[in-house]
Amino acid sequence: MVANAPLSTWPWESLGIFKYVFYGPLIANVVHSWMHDKENIMNSWSLHILILSVVRGLLYLFWNCYSSMLFFNRTRRINQQGIDFKQIDTEWNWENFIILQAVILGMVCYIFPCFQNLPVWNIKGFVAVVLLHVAVSEPLYYWAHRQFHKEPFFTNYHSLHHSFPVLTPLTAGNATFLETLVLCVVIGVPVLGTSLMGFGSGIVIVGYILAFDFLRCLGHCNVEIIPHRIFEILPFLKYLLYTPTYHSLHHTETETNFCLFMPVFDLIWDTLNKNSWKLHKEISGASGKNVRIPDFVFLAHVVDVTSSMHAPYVLRSYASLPFTTMPFMWMAVVPGWPLAFFIMLLMWAKAKPFLHAFYNIRGRLHQTWAVPRFGFQYFLPFATKGINNLIELAILRADKLGVKVISLAALNKNEALNGGGTLFVNKHPDLRVRVVHGNTLTAAVILNELPDDVKEVFLTGATSKLGRAIALYLCRKKVRVLMLTLSTERFQKIQKEAPADCQGYLVQVTKYQAGQNCKTWIVGKWITPREQSWAPTGTHLHQFVVPPVLPFRRDCTYGDLAAMRLPEDVEGLGCCEYTMGRGVVHACHAGGVVHALEGWTHHEVGAIDVDRIDVVWKAALKHGLKPVSSMN
Repeated sequence: MVANAPLSTWPWESLGIFKYVFYGPLIANVVHSWMHDKENIMNSWSLHILILSVVRGLLYLFWNCYSSMLFFNRTRRINQQGIDFKQIDTEWNWENFIILQAVILGMVCYIFPCFQNLPVWNIKGFVAVVLLHVAVSEPLYYWAHRQFHKEPFFTNYHSLHHSFPVLTPLTAGNATFLETLVLCVVIGVPVLGTSLMGFGSGIVIVGYILAFDFLRCLGHCNVEIIPHRIFEILPFLKYLLYTPTYHSLHHTETETNFCLFMPVFDLIWDTLNKNSWKLHKEISGASGKNVRIPDFVFLAHVVDVTSSMHAPYVLRSYASLPFTTMPFMWMAVVPGWPLAFFIMLLMWAKAKPFLHAFYNIRGRLHQTWAVPRFGFQYFLPFATKGINNLIELAILRADKLGVKVISLAALNKNEALNGGGTLFVNKHPDLRVRVVHGNTLTAAVILNELPDDVKEVFLTGATSKLGRAIALYLCRKKVRVLMLTLSTERFQKIQKEAPADCQGYLVQVTKYQAGQNCKTWIVGKWITPREQSWAPTGTHLHQFVVPPVLPFRRDCTYGDLAAMRLPEDVEGLGCCEYTMGRGVVHACHAGGVVHALEGWTHHEVGAIDVDRIDVVWKAALKHGLKPVSSMN
């Protein structure tokens, strides 16, 4: 799209979120009506326009939620590619057309008072709006659409709408200002025409606009929901109503299927794609068949109720940003909190691991599955057996499908829960899928953040799986490790694993005061602000504790959780992993990715093999993964 072409950009493009000030006159009119005539406030035409705008926006969002529910519709998706961050950013202002049409409708009602007092219902209006749509709007849109596919209109305007191969309901609103003005005429003819003929009514106008939006969402949803059987029973129907497959063909073979909603106009003017019904039959009839098997699965879990709404099938734009509890983000999720809590209870009662998201790396399909359990449930003694059963179910399903590697996230590999995955490998010795906890790469990321000249570190969570590996690795490098632990038995067990000439570098300490002269802290256990106060000025706190410690000290620096950026050639990635930035995943996730890319055939469960830390690190760098931390 050429940015300087006339009417190619929106008048409020530079306003950002302040573009909603264009609703100001409507809101002001509602407030005025409420102050002076409260009894008739529900008859305010401005209020009706505002409510209609909200309902229209919700309609598109609900359709987009459905379109993104991979666990529900992945077998009926038309284009199997993913939606990446670039597409989400390009379509960020998809609702511009709703603002414009609200402004225009408000102006019409203000200039022509007759539109302010329409009856609720008029059967003649229903007939008139249908006739005007078929006789005027459909052919008008068809020919306007064909013109937009000719130069210079396509390059200057319509190419924006065709920017990406994967359609979503929000793609319908991704258009230039000029195209939207034309669409206003298309949708306005039946609305104004019916009213000018004296047949207008509130239900007819609102119903037509919402039906128009519904059909636009249908065509752009990328999920074939119309069974081909309907067209076999009623053959004429396929010329009266398009399908998601029909419109998707227009985006792949752009010189066909120009119609608005009725393929009969493509038939009349000979632009109907001959493969439309064949492809529709193949996709609708192949539901559940020929599903691509992932090479790698990351088995995640829900953290809490609030973060459960940080998902592409809830709010796509919200999920494309790192999860945060900043106030402006809370405004987006708080209204949905009661529903999210109710869904949590339903998931607790009856739910199985489900597909959450996917992306591709070098022709390999990587998927994220979610165990339907929330963080707090992992600490309920009576829930552990059920959680292990769900993890086991996911592993066996992956094994049956032919998945090569499944990586366990965070609490799914908790040592107290299942021994870091050892429980499942021992129980099913013939597993073909490789079970990976990914902590080897987590340890590697933390260790490679340390300065090359470090001589001493203060380590909390010292006898944990990661703490043990870090301590053993550092002592081999002749780095003195102050291991904070009250258990002498566990300390001595780890110390005995170190080479004899390195054991002296491991020192047991029992109080945080022991770290008051050490400026390199590695935090593997959550510490309070009071405990942080023992760190000397200038200390950097590396951490592998979840949740991260509070950055209490302004005279110290805090490292991020161990993470790595996926290779630059990743495709179809459009959601952030919890608090991670775009394209960044937790190190345990990245560890599973490396395991799959390398084609390693061993399980990575239980204790971390210290000898493999450098091997895994070099493999990660070789495949284009990059470390992410505040030190880099």
